Amino acid sequence: MTALTLLPGTPDPDRLARAWLSVRSEPGDPKVNGLVCEVGAEAAVVRLAAGRVPGGTVAPVRPDPDPRATATAVLDDAARRGLRWACPGDDDWPTALDDLGYAGEVSGRGGAPHGLWVRGALPLAPMTASSVAVVGARASTEYGNEVAGDIAADLAEAGVTVISGAAYGIDAAAHRGALAVRGPTVAVLACGADVTYPRGHDTLLARIADQGLVVSEAPPGDHPTKVRFLARNRLIAALASAVLVVEAAWRSGALNTLNWAGSLHRPALAVPGPVTSALSAGVHHAIRERRADLVTSGADVREALTPLGSPVVEGASGWGRGERRPDDGLDRVARALLEALPATGAIRAAAAAAAAGTTEPEALRVLGALLATGLVERTGDGWRFAGRRGGLPGGAGPRTLPR
Repeated sequence: MTALTLLPGTPDPDRLARAWLSVRSEPGDPKVNGLVCEVGAEAAVVRLAAGRVPGGTVAPVRPDPDPRATATAVLDDAARRGLRWACPGDDDWPTALDDLGYAGEVSGRGGAPHGLWVRGALPLAPMTASSVAVVGARASTEYGNEVAGDIAADLAEAGVTVISGAAYGIDAAAHRGALAVRGPTVAVLACGADVTYPRGHDTLLARIADQGLVVSEAPPGDHPTKVRFLARNRLIAALASAVLVVEAAWRSGALNTLNWAGSLHRPALAVPGPVTSALSAGVHHAIRERRADLVTSGADVREALTPLGSPVVEGASGWGRGERRPDDGLDRVARALLEALPATGAIRAAAAAAAAGTTEPEALRVLGALLATGLVERTGDGWRFAGRRGGLPGGAGPRTLPR
């Protein structure tokens, strides 16, 4: 048998070989994927189609007397179903998926995919360049759905693509959150990209394909199996810039995706739930073991995507949170003068200056600026504190002194 040589008017041999591998091998098979890494897609097809299959494959790889015809047929069938084939070397290919070639195995699955079947008109690589996977329990609570939807909407409004698996529960809430704000979202399926699964999500998947993308490693028309969800999880983690889990019990597929995030060195994030909720037990365990960072909002998630040394994201934990104090945003001298002023009665500027460790002219200048903010009051020749020691009236933020 000869290699899939390039002929005029036919797709290039690597694309044909990868399409054949998609049809004839099981998604995420470490043995087949390892062979492709070792000898290349074309040479791997020559061996596999001739029956020279490495031991320990996830599923049998049947011999094929005409791999070119098989590959061409599936590409033609995919086009009729409204799908396209994206694989390494294409502009449409997210190079982040190549990281799977170095990430080892999780639950007996691993390796970079041979390619992806794509449903939708948008380009896959740019869509996933800045993205977050939002995954979680299928039997989710109202709390989990609300949190997942809100975070997804926040991310989508900021131009971050929301990636999930289109399952019931948290996955669906995440996709709907992104769709609600007309934001980008990608569904990664364990079946063919043209297959509606679960059945109740036909409308949701159609909306995702129209506004974003539906992708799969499985060939057109294939139906999901239990092990294919495990293979699918690695793609969700690899496509994303970070992985967020909202509600996951002790034994949850979402935690499998979180494990892939760790293997791929992606930020792993988790939203805490009620301490009495069994659906959050897996999330809390991951946080306690420091396998995931605790987040509570879309801003927290966006903060995790920002490079080190960047300004804190507005709204993230630690930014603008908690009760405001009168000295927030003030320099050392202004804070010292505020501490020196009584809440009742009044003291002269010279006494305040001495207590604050500054000169009387400087104290008068700063006290005049504080007077303009409403933090201090002047009574005759004396000065006193006008705010509340616990925080500014009305929850106001820090005020900048005039210079």
